[in-house]
Amino acid sequence: MKDLLLAVCLLAGLALKNSVQTSEWRVVCLKLCKCEVRPWFSPSSMYNEALTVDCNDQGLLSLPERLPSDTQVLLSQANNIAKISSPLESLVHLMEVDLSQNNISSLSDIYLGHLPQLLSLHLEENWLSSLHDNCLAHFPNLQELYINHNLLSLISAEAFKGLNKLLRLHLNSNQLRAIRTEWFHDLSQLEILMIGENPIVRIRDMNFKPLINLRSLVLTRMNLTEIPDSALVGLDKLESISFYDNMFPKVPQAALRQVLNLKFLDLNKNPIERIQRGDFVDMVHLKELGINSMPELVSIDSFAIHNLPELTKIEATNNPRLSYIHQNAFSKLPRLESLMLNSNALRALHRITVESLPNLQEVSLHSNPIYCDCVIRWINMNKNKVRFMEPDALFCSGPLEFQGHLVRHVHFREMADICLPLISPESLPDQVNVGSGHSISMHCRAFADPEPEIYWVTPSGEKILPQMVSIKYYLHPEGTFDIYDISEKEAGQYTCVAHNLIGSDMRSVSVIVNGYYPVPTNESLHVQVKGMEPHSVSISWVPPKGSLVSNIKWSTMSNRLSLQFTAHVLSDVKTFNLTHLHPLTQYEVCVEITDLQSRHLKNCLNFSTTDDSVSKGKTDNGIDLLYSITALLLIVSAVVCSFIYILRRSDPLYRKLINQQSEILPSHIKPMWGSRSKASDSANETDLRKGSI
Repeated sequence: MKDLLLAVCLLAGLALKNSVQTSEWRVVCLKLCKCEVRPWFSPSSMYNEALTVDCNDQGLLSLPERLPSDTQVLLSQANNIAKISSPLESLVHLMEVDLSQNNISSLSDIYLGHLPQLLSLHLEENWLSSLHDNCLAHFPNLQELYINHNLLSLISAEAFKGLNKLLRLHLNSNQLRAIRTEWFHDLSQLEILMIGENPIVRIRDMNFKPLINLRSLVLTRMNLTEIPDSALVGLDKLESISFYDNMFPKVPQAALRQVLNLKFLDLNKNPIERIQRGDFVDMVHLKELGINSMPELVSIDSFAIHNLPELTKIEATNNPRLSYIHQNAFSKLPRLESLMLNSNALRALHRITVESLPNLQEVSLHSNPIYCDCVIRWINMNKNKVRFMEPDALFCSGPLEFQGHLVRHVHFREMADICLPLISPESLPDQVNVGSGHSISMHCRAFADPEPEIYWVTPSGEKILPQMVSIKYYLHPEGTFDIYDISEKEAGQYTCVAHNLIGSDMRSVSVIVNGYYPVPTNESLHVQVKGMEPHSVSISWVPPKGSLVSNIKWSTMSNRLSLQFTAHVLSDVKTFNLTHLHPLTQYEVCVEITDLQSRHLKNCLNFSTTDDSVSKGKTDNGIDLLYSITALLLIVSAVVCSFIYILRRSDPLYRKLINQQSEILPSHIKPMWGSRSKASDSANETDLRKGSI
C-alpha cells in the first residue's frame, strides 16, 4: 500500500513539474519566442535533441525576463540588444547562446553569469572593439567562440585564459593588425582557427606554435605578400590551410615544408605568376590542391606538381591568363583522379600530360580557347580511359576552318600532324610600366609540335638564349625573361620569338621605365635584287638595328598570271632566294619588317625574270661546239691509230713477234686489243660506288 502511495505521489509530482514547465514555456514562448525541441549538433558534431528557445529577429532590447529553466539552446540573433544585466545562471543546462547581429560593444555589458555547461557562444556581427584579460573565464567548458565580423583592434595577452577546452575560434573580419603568440597559450586543444580578413601587417616566426592540435588554419584576405619560413613551426597536426585572396607573388613553399601532415592547400586568388618546380616539395600527404582564380597565373612549369603520392585532386580553374601547362608539369602523381582545368586561357593540353597520370578518371577542359591542331588531336583518339567533363562546352577557337566547332566533332585526321608555334596573347601584356631599380619578369609560352624553342630580342637587337649568362638578363628554359635592376637604358621593345622546324611566332612587349620610352629613330629599309635567272632571283636587305623581319611577299604583275606568295624569316636572315618563278614575267617583291619600336617598315622593288629561250640557246650553242670539237678529235685519233696499225702490220719483224707470243701464251689468254677485262670493269664499278671516277 505504501509503494502504491509512493508511486502515486511520484506521478503527481512529475505531472505538477510538467505542468509548471509547460506554464513557464507558455509565458515566454506564446508572447515573444518560439519554443520547441530541435536537432542540435555539438562542436564535435555529435547529434542531440535540444530544448530551443528561438527569439531571433524580434526587435528585442534585452533578453526575456523569464526563460524556461530547461532551456538548452537560446537563440537571440538579429535583435537590438546592447546590454544584459540579469545573469542566466539559472539556466544550468544551457549549451549554446547566439547573440549575433546585435548592438553589443563590450563584453562587460553582457553579464551572462557562470555557465559551466555552455559549449557555443556566438557574438559575431556586433560592435566589439576589444577583449580584455579573463573576459571569458565564466565559460570554462566553452568549445566554440565566434567573435568574427566585429571591430576588434585589441586583444589582451590573457583574453582567452582558462579556455583550455576551446576547439573553434573565429576572429576573422576584424581590425587586428598583429597576431600575438600569447593569445594561444591556453588553447592547446584548439582545432580550427579563422583569423583572416584582418589588416595584419605580417605573420611572425613561431606565431602559432602553442596550437599543437590545430587542424585547420584560415588566413584569407589579409594582403599577405610573404610568410616567414618558420611561421608554421609546431603545427604538426595541421591538415588544412587557406591563403585565399592574399598577395603572394609565389608559392610560400619554404613555410609550407614545415607542415608535414598537410592535406588540403588553398592558394586561390593570389597573384602568383608561375607554378614552378619545387613549389610543393615534401608535401607527401597532400590530397587536394586549389590554384583557382589567379589573375596573373600564366604557366604551370615542368615538374611543378611533382612526387605527391597521395594527391587525388587538382583544381586550376578560372585563371584568365593561364595559357600553358608544360607536358611534364604533373609527374609522379599515382593517385590523381580529378584534374580541373576549365575556364582558363589554354590553347592545348599535351597528350603525355594526361597519359602520365595512371589513375586519372576525369578532366575538365571546357571553356578554354582550344586551338584544334596537332597538339590537341589526341583528345579525339582517346580510348575512353579518361572522361572529359562537359564536352559540349569544349569548342575550337582556331584554325579558321574549325572555329566554333565542337572539339569532339573534328576528326583527328583532319588536324595537322605537325604545327607552327603559337604564342598565347594572354601570356604577355602589350606594355609593362616599372620604376628604376626594380626587376621584372615577362612570361612567354607557346604550344607546337615539334616542341618550340624560345628566345628574346632586346631593344638593341641582342639575342638572349635560355640560361645565357648576363648581368642584366636571364631567360628561363620555359620562356620567362627576367630583367634585373632596370634603368631607363633598358626601356624599349622586347620581343619573344618561339620557333621550331616548321616556322615561328613572335610577340612584343613595350617596357616603360619611369614613364620613359625611347623615341623611334627614322631608319629606312634597303632591298636589292641580284642573281637574275628565268626561274629564280636572289634578294638581300640591310635591316635597321634591332629589327625583326616579319615576312617577305612577292607577286606577279602580269594579267595572264595572278600569283602571291609569302615567306616568314627571322632577324638573322638577310638574304632570300625566290624560286619557281616564271620566265619573262614581271614581279613585285616586298620586304616587311616589324622593328622593336612596333614600327612596320616596308620596301618594294619590281623586277622581270629573263627569257628561258635565250639562256637555253646559249647553252645549246655551247654544247654543239663541244660536240664538234670532240668529234674532230676522235676522227683525227682514229686516222692516226689506223696509220700506225697499217705500218706495224706491214713490218716483217712485228709479225714475227706476234706469232711468237701466240705460241708461248696459253690458248685461253690472248691479247684483246680495243677491250678491257671483266676484272677491270668490276674495279671501276667499285670506284663509282665510292664516289671516285
